[in-house]
Amino acid sequence: MTKILVTGANGMLGQDLCPILEDEGFDVVETDIKSLDITDISMVKAVLVKENPDIVIHCAAYTNVDKAEEDIETARLINSKGTENIAKTCAEIDAVLVYISTDYVFDGQGSEPYLPTDKTSPLNNYGLTKWEGEEAVRKYCKKYYIARTSWLYGIHGKNFVETMISLADKPELKVVDDQVGCPTWTVELSNGIVKLLENAEYGTYHVCGSGETSWYGFAKEIFKGINKEVNLKPCKTDEFPRPAKRPHYSVMDNGGICRNWKAALKDYLLLRD
Repeated sequence: MTKILVTGANGMLGQDLCPILEDEGFDVVETDIKSLDITDISMVKAVLVKENPDIVIHCAAYTNVDKAEEDIETARLINSKGTENIAKTCAEIDAVLVYISTDYVFDGQGSEPYLPTDKTSPLNNYGLTKWEGEEAVRKYCKKYYIARTSWLYGIHGKNFVETMISLADKPELKVVDDQVGCPTWTVELSNGIVKLLENAEYGTYHVCGSGETSWYGFAKEIFKGINKEVNLKPCKTDEFPRPAKRPHYSVMDNGGICRNWKAALKDYLLLRD
């Protein structure tokens, strides 16, 4: 039986991913910061050598996009150095590494869906540190999958879908309409990772919802899905200044790996009832 070790197994993605992997017949080892601190190279080596997995799926990350602007040291320690520790050790034990990356490696200046081969140019510190993680994977590993995803939501964590639903009773709700991307359900990403492991060549992939929308369009679809009338108004990014710049267009071409984002959202909303 193929053994998979998952870092960040208690996170929003990890909590959906691990049961899906088990259903697919994999032997899954779940780790979190207590059992595997990725910033501690000696601990990484000890745990990975002891468990000796065939595959490591690296979900652990620093994900606070705005806070990374003021604390790049911590973001870099986790996303860059932590990933380098995992990558080096995977190479030493000959394990396949799956690294979860982000659409924020792109600057959002394009107008066509980004391909995995397109030039990267992060706008913010979070995107930069995740890109540095990608580079570490490419440098140290021969057997790897880099899975870039975007606008992630799931039942086990704070996310845009749940935030919108919690704000549905406000007299007026303004949502940004000039950032366009690909909403992705954690279950879709998990199923996409399984597809990569089963029949894809090593390399970089976009594992995100198919199609595209703005945050405003995403919110409209959420409220439509829960049959809720909301006074929803589109607005510009400038009306809600944030510490970290966001790409205006971060649509990624997923090559058919995941379903249309609307179909996935519909299933998510049915499941959470």
